[in-house]
Amino acid sequence: MNVEKAELVGQSTGSQVILDPGNFIQVSKSANVGIFTNSLIIPLYIAAFSILIFLVHLVANSKPARKLFRRSGTSSEEAVVPELQPDSLIQELKLHVGSLGGPAIYAFILARLIGSLALLGLSITTLVLEEVHREEVDQSSQLLGQEGDVVDTFGKWGKKHPKKKSDTHFTKREWLEAAMCLTFLYTSLLALISATAKPRWSKVAIRHLNTVLLAAFCVYLYRDVYPLITFTLKPKDLSEGGILWAKIVDLSIISIVIPLVIPRPYVPVDPKNPSPKPNPEQTASILSLFTYAFVDRLVFAAYRVSHLDFSQLPSLNDRDSAEYLKALSFKYLDEFHGAPRRHLFFGLIKIFRNAYVQLAIMILLHVFANFAAPIGLNQLLRYLEPGGEKAVIRPWFWILWLFIGPVGGTLAIQWYVFITTRTLVRTQAIITQLVFEHSLRIRVKAETADSPGDSKTSSSLETLTPETSSIHEGTVDGSDTLHSVSPTEEGETATVHSSSASVSSANGKDQKKTKKPQDDDTPTSDTNNLVGKINNLVTTDLDNIVDGRDFLFVFIYIPVQIVLCTIFLYAVLGWSCFVGLGVMIISFPLPGMIAKFVQHAQERRLKKTDARVQSVTESMNVLRMIKLFGWESKMETRIAEKRDEELIWIRRRQMLELFNGIITSIPMVTMIATFVTYVIMKQTIRASIIFSSMSVFDMLREQMRIIFRSLNDTMTAKVSLDRVSDFLKNTELLDTFSQKAVENQEYFVPADIVPDSQAIGFRNATFAWSAEDGSLTPTKRRFMLKIEGEVLFRRNCVNLVIGETGSGKTSLLMALLSEMHFIPSVPNSWYNLPRDGGIAYAAQESWVQNETIRENIVFGSPFDEERYKKVLYQCSLERDISLFEAGDATEVGEKGLTLSGGQKARITLARAIYSKAEIVLLDDVLAALDVHTAKWIVEKCFTGDLMEGRTIILVTHNIAITRPIAGFVVAIKDGRIESQGTVSEALRRDSALAEEARREQQVIDKSDSGVVPDQPPVKEQKADGKLIVAEEIQEGHVSWSAVKMYLTSMGGRYSWTFFLAFVFAMFVTEILNAIYNWFLGYWASQYETHDPASVNVLHYVGIYCLILAGAVVSYTSGAIIYIIGTVRASRAVHKELIASIFGTTLRWLDTTPTSRVIARCTQDIRAVDGPVPMWLQAVSEISAMMIMKYTAVVVITPIFFLPGIVVALLGGLCGQVYIKAQLSVKREMSNARAPVLGQFVMSFSEIFASIRAYGVQEAFKAESLRRIDKFSRAARTYYNLNRWITIRVDALGALLSCVLAVYLVYFRGQSASNTGFSLNMAVGFSSLILWWVRTLNEFEVQGRLERIQHYTTIEQEPKPTSEAEPPAYWPASGHLRVEKLSARYSQDGPKVLHDISFEIQSGERIGVVGRTGSGKSSLTLSLLRCIFTEGTVLYDGVATDSINLDALRSNITIIPQVPELLSGTLRQNLDPFGQYDDATLNDSLRAAGLFALQTEMNEGRITLDSSIASGGGNLSVGQRQILALARALVRGSKLLILDEDYRTDTIIQDSLRNELGGDITLITVAHRLQTIMDADKIMVLDAGRIVEFDSPKALLKVKDGRLRSLVDQSNDRDILYSMAEKAS
Repeated sequence: MNVEKAELVGQSTGSQVILDPGNFIQVSKSANVGIFTNSLIIPLYIAAFSILIFLVHLVANSKPARKLFRRSGTSSEEAVVPELQPDSLIQELKLHVGSLGGPAIYAFILARLIGSLALLGLSITTLVLEEVHREEVDQSSQLLGQEGDVVDTFGKWGKKHPKKKSDTHFTKREWLEAAMCLTFLYTSLLALISATAKPRWSKVAIRHLNTVLLAAFCVYLYRDVYPLITFTLKPKDLSEGGILWAKIVDLSIISIVIPLVIPRPYVPVDPKNPSPKPNPEQTASILSLFTYAFVDRLVFAAYRVSHLDFSQLPSLNDRDSAEYLKALSFKYLDEFHGAPRRHLFFGLIKIFRNAYVQLAIMILLHVFANFAAPIGLNQLLRYLEPGGEKAVIRPWFWILWLFIGPVGGTLAIQWYVFITTRTLVRTQAIITQLVFEHSLRIRVKAETADSPGDSKTSSSLETLTPETSSIHEGTVDGSDTLHSVSPTEEGETATVHSSSASVSSANGKDQKKTKKPQDDDTPTSDTNNLVGKINNLVTTDLDNIVDGRDFLFVFIYIPVQIVLCTIFLYAVLGWSCFVGLGVMIISFPLPGMIAKFVQHAQERRLKKTDARVQSVTESMNVLRMIKLFGWESKMETRIAEKRDEELIWIRRRQMLELFNGIITSIPMVTMIATFVTYVIMKQTIRASIIFSSMSVFDMLREQMRIIFRSLNDTMTAKVSLDRVSDFLKNTELLDTFSQKAVENQEYFVPADIVPDSQAIGFRNATFAWSAEDGSLTPTKRRFMLKIEGEVLFRRNCVNLVIGETGSGKTSLLMALLSEMHFIPSVPNSWYNLPRDGGIAYAAQESWVQNETIRENIVFGSPFDEERYKKVLYQCSLERDISLFEAGDATEVGEKGLTLSGGQKARITLARAIYSKAEIVLLDDVLAALDVHTAKWIVEKCFTGDLMEGRTIILVTHNIAITRPIAGFVVAIKDGRIESQGTVSEALRRDSALAEEARREQQVIDKSDSGVVPDQPPVKEQKADGKLIVAEEIQEGHVSWSAVKMYLTSMGGRYSWTFFLAFVFAMFVTEILNAIYNWFLGYWASQYETHDPASVNVLHYVGIYCLILAGAVVSYTSGAIIYIIGTVRASRAVHKELIASIFGTTLRWLDTTPTSRVIARCTQDIRAVDGPVPMWLQAVSEISAMMIMKYTAVVVITPIFFLPGIVVALLGGLCGQVYIKAQLSVKREMSNARAPVLGQFVMSFSEIFASIRAYGVQEAFKAESLRRIDKFSRAARTYYNLNRWITIRVDALGALLSCVLAVYLVYFRGQSASNTGFSLNMAVGFSSLILWWVRTLNEFEVQGRLERIQHYTTIEQEPKPTSEAEPPAYWPASGHLRVEKLSARYSQDGPKVLHDISFEIQSGERIGVVGRTGSGKSSLTLSLLRCIFTEGTVLYDGVATDSINLDALRSNITIIPQVPELLSGTLRQNLDPFGQYDDATLNDSLRAAGLFALQTEMNEGRITLDSSIASGGGNLSVGQRQILALARALVRGSKLLILDEDYRTDTIIQDSLRNELGGDITLITVAHRLQTIMDADKIMVLDAGRIVEFDSPKALLKVKDGRLRSLVDQSNDRDILYSMAEKAS
């Protein structure tokens, strides 16, 4: 009060005569105090403090100070040296303006300088006017004979001066104005510095300037604006007149507007590599950031086009790039980058700690802003109630609160969401890359098939031994270790490898009861569902983790909100509020209980999802095999069973969430208890109390929902985060990354005792495929590679590794490459593979990327055209490439589907030859080649100039053909070294090998120039070589057909009944909700019109409880109906999708990447299970709520009809503009996610060894980063668009509420109850506009329905029908008759077979030969109706085009060149559907020749219980072929087609000759004449036509015959003639 009185004294216009000197001194002191405590002096204080800080800053940055406190490295000023010296003043000005951010920013800086100078001028003007006014007063006083006012005449610092002329004395008002002049002089100087100084000091000056100006603005706001909102106060500086308001406007502009609207200069993360076009977010002004105006250009650009292309999206923010995030985060998350061993959560919090501090602040601001509307409503209704005329604050201020509160709350929460979504995208990028890089460290054989057993749980990876991995000494990641040094890294040499890997295991998958149970003592193998789990980690689990980002709500928002609600309710309702809060506290444990159930349900659901995803992923990877075998329906049934198990837990979780929804009605019960207690306490309940407290109770109800949602999301996120953390900590890794390598070093020999650091070999080393018991392979075989003594490969020559099938040849190479677990047997054990010169590796199973032929060969190395052409020549690829229309620019397709087996093998070899690695490891690369091509490779390639000075270690069966070039030979038998030295020594020790070499010698001189590896015809390759079609992107809104598909699936057979019941329950619920809101106001109005004592409280409470109970029952009924529908839809959509994919054509599979198909079955199906039904329900409920609230307001206030429609239309218009952009961005975002998943699928397909051998992990990591960046770019834009619409529609709704409040308060005399009800409904309606737009958009932009619906309409093969079922006896024989058969790969493509006709009797053995492209493979596909055919094919007298495809294909068995196996036991591979007993299966294995390869020892035998890795990756190719033959024998088909591979050994040939029944027809697509010369007939094809077809003996008699010419050209002519003669 003293301050205020002093200010009032200072404003006095009259003069006061002081006669008493004592009084004069006392008043002088009082006035002195008044100057320094006056609010106008505050800006000067802040300016003085600013000057002090500025000076300290200057001193700290002076050269002496920097020398004293110099830090390591150069300063930023020293680093910034202008490259160009300005030639003129104009150029210097341009450079200066550019350094400050550009012309736009500089214009604002100048505007602020002008504004500061204007403020200084206005203050000086005010001071002058005050002086003039004082002189006028003095003169008038003198004329009246009075003394001047000496009370307020003081010199500097308030001290009284000796009597001087009156014009040297300042009044207190003048002193204060002088202080403002000094303040604005300082701000003008700061503004000048900001415009003229270098960027560094300009930024410092701007910060000080903004602070001082903002302080001055706040002072004037308090003194002169705040009094305007009251009925009693007046502005304190009104004496200044218009100058005052000019100052305030000027201050508003330069202290508020300019700082908010000035663009920010672009500051790149890496100054050396700035973005050529920065993301608008990085340069947007503060106001643009908070209102998301920087998205405007994108939104309106999208509205003008049908679809916004990805290239039109804003560039990626520097700080969102995956490379930057990796550098920022891996040091906290990845142990191999130095992160401490701890849970992933703590590392993520460390990375995003600053973001979460901002989030906490935004949460608090949002909480406080939430109370603006209830407080404003309370005060507004109190003003309208009787006695409201005593109010101090004007009602328009409280109406303004109804606008500022929601808008301020929206700005706060939307900035919160902006930060969380930014963190979300960054977290996705970080964890995706983290999981990918960790996957490159996993032991290649560790991701195996399912463990057999009776376990009912198909769980994710669960470790039995928590042995962990940590950083290997001196390494950072896999690329820097001795096991994977790239050829370009210099100075790295190999050292001793001696470490043990961790052990991890998992539960087995379900098995049918008919299958033999596993013995208790059978050792368990490693990892169940690992491939499916890793896919889940980067899809479902990652989504769950980022969904749990709002855990701060649980710890900050909810407690603070509840406390403030309690304070508000106590202020309004008194002690009665604690009764209601007591009810709430009693019920509070319920969320925790439900959260536990939800967590359990989520864990079980994820395990079931893992099993389904694993089954779907594996099925998609072998889909061609499934179709060729006619297994579609059976596989669909198997997947459907896993889907049903998953849906059980999905439904259970939905029911728990429904229970959550019911519990949210607890605040309603609390409200009833509170109001009843309030009335019982003899208090008069009023509308202002009811409707304001109702808003707060709504907040409490929202808290309950947030508690449930946040707890559920947090629990779910914890489960998923635990899974990711467990994967990173407990997955079995290569020995390189094993902690035991460090722990057990005392047992091993140091590197310096290796005889030669460049030596290649082993000493007393033992290797196993898994660290589990040191011996187990994924097949449950106790196979161990034991090398006793010393084996050293010779440098600069060809080293052969030979042995029988399954002897361990591939294991030897894997051991050298450190892919196997090393077990030292004696103290001096070691093995060594120098990597400083680089390693090249060609795997036994050829691996190609989905790139062009050239890119597959060059493989990231610098392109050398001369070397490249030599490689093509030496690898015999020139002719193959010439057959492709696009040459070496032809895309090979996924898994090399456009290439034959031989072509893939030669491209894999060419990759190794093209590299400049000094050591080349080749795993049986000759096996897939015919003898002619193999001889070419040996003569031209292995002895060519490109292999000079290189060390080759070649695993081979072709002993005879490679014998001349062998410099050293290692023979292996049963995992042990049988011999080493020369070929003769090896053959002398092993009779079986000698016999194989003898047979091979019989054909090495043969020149089968006319019989070359089959190549599928180039399937309509375009000139650009593109095979894979671009992923489809829908344009515009989600199609009705996609929505209809889902709605129809929800309704089932009784769609109308289902939807009528749901809509009826929903509208009844909303009607009752509106009624109970109105009823509370009606109850309150009774106290205004009746004696409070006469109001029957129980009567009104009873009616209110009945209304509330009815609403709960109605809501529950509708929700249960909806849950039943969503589960039905999830099952139906998944079933339809799987059926469509299984039923598609091979042509479609050729052009669609498997990763894309898997994304539909995993990521998109997850959306169908969760977001799609959730958003559909939200759209339905919000639509009903809007209709009811709008109707209620119109009934009370009819004039609201038109504004409501206008606002709804405006909101809808904003929504349409927004949705147009959002749909495009969401689709691009969805499509950008598939390649990220594709990188995982590709990298898990048996190529880890190749990646690590070549040392190209970094290239794959870089590709992963690039794909993640593409996804992040779309994702950030997507989330920013959500913020854009939210801000605008919320502001629109708040404006509507304000307009209605103005009308009700100033223009219509409504009662307080009706006004409160109308405002309550109007606020609800306006806030729902946003949510309706958002939820409708979320439902649309899920994009999943469209993507799934598109895959349900892909081209299909004919579906099975009952009319096309063949007779039960069919086929009784293998008789085959073909008449005028033509075939083509697409309906409008060229014919690949031309009217061929032939007949094959039952039991005949037919050989098919022909040149490349002659139509051999096309013939086999046409017999199975895998391609479009014309003509007639009669199989056992039945036309194949008249029966179902599954029936046809299940009765014809094809053995492809590259057999495909499923993960699981051997029993499950031979008999996937449990149709045969073990005796039959063992007979087939014996007949196929498997047992002939195995000794009778218990260890190492492959049995029916042996576990098979996905794709058969843990078996040799020879073993896989034998199992494929055994599977064919089990099927017992009357027609068997063998697409013979050159690696097919004599065991399989003998089995085919001796084990097939006499009524089984065999068609062999031959690559070696010896294979078929004893056949009953031989068919010679050329250009899709049969040129010869007869017995071998007859064809050899045909002069100038094709077969005869081939035989005559062979050096084995006599042998072939003899075979033909014997066959006849």
